[in-house]
Amino acid sequence: MPRLSLLYLNVLVVATCGLIYELLAGTLASHVLGDSVTQFSIIIGLYLSAMGVGSWLSGHLDRALATRFLDVELGVALLGGLSAPILLFAFARLSWFPVVLYGLVFLIGALVGLEIPLLMRICKDQLDFKDLVSRILSFDYLGALVASIAFPLFFVPHFGLVRTSIFFGLCNAAVALWGTFLLRPLLGAQVNFLRARAALVIAVLAVSMAQAERLTEVAEQDLFADPVVHAQTTPYQRIVVTQGARGFSLFLNGNLQFAEHDEYRYHEALVLPALSTAPTPPKRVLILGGGDGLAAREVLRSPTVEQVVLVDLDPAMTQMARSLPALRALNQASLDDPRVTVVNTDASLWIDAADPSGPYDVALVDFPDPNNYALGKLYTRNFYQRLARVLTPEGVVAVQTTSPLYARRSFWTIVDTMQAAGWHVRPYQVTVPSFGVWGYALARRVPFDAPTALRTPSVSPRFITDATLPGLFVFSPDMDRPDPATDPHGPLEVNRLDNQALVREYEREWHRWE
Repeated sequence: MPRLSLLYLNVLVVATCGLIYELLAGTLASHVLGDSVTQFSIIIGLYLSAMGVGSWLSGHLDRALATRFLDVELGVALLGGLSAPILLFAFARLSWFPVVLYGLVFLIGALVGLEIPLLMRICKDQLDFKDLVSRILSFDYLGALVASIAFPLFFVPHFGLVRTSIFFGLCNAAVALWGTFLLRPLLGAQVNFLRARAALVIAVLAVSMAQAERLTEVAEQDLFADPVVHAQTTPYQRIVVTQGARGFSLFLNGNLQFAEHDEYRYHEALVLPALSTAPTPPKRVLILGGGDGLAAREVLRSPTVEQVVLVDLDPAMTQMARSLPALRALNQASLDDPRVTVVNTDASLWIDAADPSGPYDVALVDFPDPNNYALGKLYTRNFYQRLARVLTPEGVVAVQTTSPLYARRSFWTIVDTMQAAGWHVRPYQVTVPSFGVWGYALARRVPFDAPTALRTPSVSPRFITDATLPGLFVFSPDMDRPDPATDPHGPLEVNRLDNQALVREYEREWHRWE
């Protein structure tokens, strides 16, 4: 008969791995399908209902329960362990990706639902019914706790999605192999065949683990129009660089950050209006985000700038800006300029800890778009209120604010949020071919007029001139502030920490174009 340690360990592994696979599917679904709240809700509901189906099916198994249990364990190991690479390949190659996604979630849920009832029936002769149920449920919920904490805080940041799924598949397979020894009296002549299958599953997953980076790169290659020349997973994001006829492009978590052939339009628009709005020639400039060094390049062209502090969360990003030859050439080695100080930390935390005795003349906020709640907090009224403490009383802020054409309500939500935080805001827009029409917000704590001329005579911009600058602040009717009386979605909400209205607007609007 099996030892009780088998019961406890198996329940813990089953619960942990099952929830990990569910979280992996939910994460991938929210990345590729958008609307993270909806996708996680669907994944959780489908997984739990599938577990119920599996539990019901277990009642139809009457013979060779130990063998069936180990078969199911190996099935979960193989299917769950390879779930992340399967979903990545399916998304890149299949138009009916949601069918694969939800079908895989249902199969894994049904198999996990089969395991625990089978294990309870195998061990029913060793414990009283009340002890059996209480201990199994205790370890089941403990496994869920382990998974929910370890998945976002350790495994995804350090392993990535693909390695995480394969690792837990290996855990499932290893427990199944160990089970062939502990359940030996119940397996009969099937034991050697089961061990061989367990060893084969472990071998397949071990090879997959060794080739995890290559699997990710192959799956990613079909997602991009140009060949991938550099890719790495950091604790914060997936960085991919592609190279094509129009130069190289940088993607973070699959989202385009810039393309070499037109990035100057984006970065001149972010930097030059702000430098030209400051009441006196700026000497100290703060850049939040912008770890690629391209905004810093534009700032350093101003002869009056004496100090630039760049705060970016990911040290791998700023290191790549220094070491990747193509990117270093494009940013003109800006991060190695003696006037530049790079700080790798959360910008929100840095603002609270910054020394208020040395305020900045200009702040440039170049965060990624608010496509999740972690980024959404950097676009809240609270953040913009706290940002003021690191600027001079007449300091200037320029913020990238997504597209006023493709995400009109999101754009104006950011503008309204900044105004609610006490800023006087002048929104503006430019055309960047890689992105389409893109938006920005120029702001000060005191009333001001939009700039009409550049203050950087030694700079020779490729895009913005004295003649074109005023036109940036003109909005056509299809990009202007939506009328709440006619807009079907009603009035805009200020983005706060407790409502994250911007993330909901952003997901709804951009999902139309995906």
